[in-house]
Amino acid sequence: MGIHIFPKSMYTKLATGRCQSSSHVIDVPKGHFSVYVGENSLKRFVVSLAYLKHPLFQSLLNLAEEEFGYAHPMGGLTFPCKEEIFIELVQNIQLT
Repeated sequence: MGIHIFPKSMYTKLATGRCQSSSHVIDVPKGHFSVYVGENSLKRFVVSLAYLKHPLFQSLLNLAEEEFGYAHPMGGLTFPCKEEIFIELVQNIQLT
């Protein structure tokens, strides 16, 4: 379990909407989902679905809901926090 950070070229490719089929994004493994993190510029992370059950991650989801609601122009789940905070949160989840 963990997070995966993709290079900028991959982020650009994904932002243009290219995918293998209408239901599968090429680089998101089964059992994972992607999120966008950042305050000004966004970075894409792929995290395990297991994180959705963790109280720390649920708090972050609530923050995202308060900031963006359920209709974000990017189309993906976006967390309005610094990248460093997100990474620290994920590391804390991995320790529990």
